[in-house]
Amino acid sequence: MKTILVTGAGNGIGRATLMHFHGSGWRVIGLDRDAEALAELRDALPREAALLLTCDVGKEGEVARAFGRIDEWLGEDALDCLVNNSGIADPYAGPLEDLALDDWQAWIDASLTAAFLVSRAAVPLLRRSDSASIANISSTRAVMSEPECFAYAAAKGGLDALTHALAVSLGPAIRVNAIRPGWIETGPWQKSGARSHPEHRPRDREQHPAGRIGRPEDIAEAVAYLHGAGFVTGQHLNVDGGMTVKMVYEH
Repeated sequence: MKTILVTGAGNGIGRATLMHFHGSGWRVIGLDRDAEALAELRDALPREAALLLTCDVGKEGEVARAFGRIDEWLGEDALDCLVNNSGIADPYAGPLEDLALDDWQAWIDASLTAAFLVSRAAVPLLRRSDSASIANISSTRAVMSEPECFAYAAAKGGLDALTHALAVSLGPAIRVNAIRPGWIETGPWQKSGARSHPEHRPRDREQHPAGRIGRPEDIAEAVAYLHGAGFVTGQHLNVDGGMTVKMVYEH
């Protein structure tokens, strides 16, 4: 049985990815700061097939403690896939002149520093697998911006660069790719107290050549594709319904 580790597993894309792979017969490991969301997942998943740990993956000590538990749980088994999904969901920082260094650092740590810390800790476990992969969940904002998203864009751009650096350094044993989600509606995949089912306007759907807004399941399927794609590494896959290739003019 294969095993996947997902950071930011409590809600949204991480939650959907965890459940997708569990449904495909994998054992799953989830890390998240949201203890309430993880408690819901524990109730939904059999203990022998799921390890869910409260952890701030942007902090070195917490990552070390979590991997102590993971090592014990896995025994001699391999980790087959790592999904670095953690991050601060809200990209908007406000005016640059008002952006505090601590706030900037929080965005960087939640996504980029976390990916470094977790990947570093996971490499020995991934090397046990005969088909190991890492998927870094980046963003289309790594390559295009809206106003006042400085730290988020920088964190995701750094994650893109870390992806090809890891791919070159860890291959061929471990393949590493990035997924750049576009507009993904995560409301249905939040913990019960925060769950929502927004109704989107026709114009929201029409701006996507695919004709709809993205779902977290779309990202989970991209992770599955990249894990199975043995000749794909160091790449950055836009999963955005075609939004980044469509020219939009103000009328």
